[in-house]
Amino acid sequence: MKTYNIAIVGLGNIGLEVYKNLLKNKKNILDKTGFKINVSHVCAKNFKKNRGVSIPKKIWMANPLDLPKIKNIDIIVELIGGSDGIAKKLVFASIKNGKHYVTANKELIAKHGDKLSILAEKNSVNLLFEASVAGGIPIIRSIKQGLVANKIKHIYGILNGTTNFILTEMEKKGSTFAEALKYAKAKGYAERNPFADLSGNDVACKISILSSICFGSKILNKDFLVEGISNIEILDILFAKKIGYRIKLLGIAEIVNNQIKQRVHPALIPADLDIANINGVTNAVVVDGEPIGRTIYEGAGAGKGPTASSVISDIASVMVGNDDFSFGLSPAAKKNYKLFNFRQHVSKYYLRFLVHDKPGVLSIITSVLAKNKISIQNLLQDPSESSLSNVMIITHRAMEKSIQGVIKILSKNKKLFKKIVMIRVRDESKL
Repeated sequence: MKTYNIAIVGLGNIGLEVYKNLLKNKKNILDKTGFKINVSHVCAKNFKKNRGVSIPKKIWMANPLDLPKIKNIDIIVELIGGSDGIAKKLVFASIKNGKHYVTANKELIAKHGDKLSILAEKNSVNLLFEASVAGGIPIIRSIKQGLVANKIKHIYGILNGTTNFILTEMEKKGSTFAEALKYAKAKGYAERNPFADLSGNDVACKISILSSICFGSKILNKDFLVEGISNIEILDILFAKKIGYRIKLLGIAEIVNNQIKQRVHPALIPADLDIANINGVTNAVVVDGEPIGRTIYEGAGAGKGPTASSVISDIASVMVGNDDFSFGLSPAAKKNYKLFNFRQHVSKYYLRFLVHDKPGVLSIITSVLAKNKISIQNLLQDPSESSLSNVMIITHRAMEKSIQGVIKILSKNKKLFKKIVMIRVRDESKL
């Protein structure tokens, strides 16, 4: 009966949870896998920090880059984050030295995943990263194994708990964006510096990984549309609700004309759909495959418990040997897809114009829209007692480049237009 020696690098909330659960569930893991586990080494910045659990001094390592050289280590678990620096050095050294590697590091995989998967295959080791996307939802393994018989053409979902919590709070309580963000920080749902979440960059890494697995493509990790939620105000959420929509930040990838149409942006979604009613820090992923049709995965998208669960699942997968390829297929079989030109994207659009309340403003807006062959489906004016008011519009289907042209033209008129907000309306045929 083989014993797998495991080294854990990073003992923050998640790393500590992994450590505690590996010890606590040794017997359960043995019963389910037939293998013993032993946490032989740990490494973290602060050795003296009180973590509320006793960790034997003999297993501490000062330098994580010494771990790949230790012969009896079988699996290295990295939970420090970052696409470069120590994390990058550690993963390349580990795989080159024949160590299986498990990580929750989405930035690392989105940036270096292709090279790492080639290296892992060459050295006959596993590179697994279930915890890098959607926390406790086993979406990567579901696509790689559960949907192996399917040709997947479309995947989308709510992939960031922080932004989903903020949007939920704004709608539920009428909070401003700043108030909802402050509350998210107080609850521990937002980092001290939440830029990666709010900007959409976190979701961009995740949809890049999922897209590669779904479509058998090399990772497309740049030059696609990435927009966050910082520009959304309570007015946008209330107007959307008034006409039967909710606003969610989505990661979306699909095959269109043999190109990958991949993007991250807020979207108006019909309020009666299941995914529109995913609230708080919950994540949800929708996958369209052939022959299965549509499958929906929902669960905790973050937090130490769900993430640790996914990490330990990967460790068990290494031990039982049921995960040959990092991205579900041999790196040599990955295709080179081009990115869809998003300027050709067609959908309905939500536009909100914060304008100086003067005669003729509405006629200017409708005139510029008409010149760009964009018609209006819904229009609402929100007059204010001040000199500013909001004009809110839902267009009929239009092309992205036309909408961007309208915004560019109107934005030049600083005397009338103080702010223009644009949010795409999700194509209902895809929902």
